[in-house]
Amino acid sequence: MDKLISDRTDLSRAEAKQAIRAGRVQAAGQVIRTPDARVDASLALTLDQTPLRGDSELYILLHKPTGLLTAARDSKAPTVMDLLPPLFVKRRCMPVGRLDKDTSGLLLLMTDGELAHRLLSPKRGIEKLYEAQVAGKLDAADVQAFAEGIALNDFTAKPADMRILDANDETSTAQVILTEGKHRQVRRMFASRGHEVLALKRLRFGPVGLDKNLPVGAYRELTDAEMRALKEAVDLG
Repeated sequence: MDKLISDRTDLSRAEAKQAIRAGRVQAAGQVIRTPDARVDASLALTLDQTPLRGDSELYILLHKPTGLLTAARDSKAPTVMDLLPPLFVKRRCMPVGRLDKDTSGLLLLMTDGELAHRLLSPKRGIEKLYEAQVAGKLDAADVQAFAEGIALNDFTAKPADMRILDANDETSTAQVILTEGKHRQVRRMFASRGHEVLALKRLRFGPVGLDKNLPVGAYRELTDAEMRALKEAVDLG
């Protein structure tokens, strides 16, 4: 029982044992006071009258702020995992791909390794939509260059759809759809055209869009419809 409670909460095994002995844990409405009791994991468990979620997969949509690394942990800098409850971290709810430190927007995290692997597979070509503010005035030649695929130092980017939303002599705003995800790719593509990226935000990953009602730094679980759409996009429906 103590391991089951520890797995479903942010309690250590020792703390779980103390909670059980104190009568704070119930299984199917019955108080359990023996830490090593064998209990059916399918039973409804509560701690201090609060229901504990089972072992179902976690699927999280995070509105990533700038300034955080997309990593499980880093000894020198804060990461996106610092925004999640300890239980999610404990259950290895991991980022699907990366957004660099200076990029904000939609970041998916999940415990479903198979789905994450398929979403990131180059063979799937899952679309990612970004909005970028860049220095200088974008024009039709830039749009054409993105559409043809831009040669960078170490690889040639696949053709990308770029749409200019606003442009003047000082700054421009555009949306870009990529079907691959190389390191700092959007920034490098614009830089190759002479436009420094001033701000970059991901708005969509596959069929899942950034929730406009989700504050920066906040997260929520994916809806059933969003989970189905992601799985269908990679033939896991």
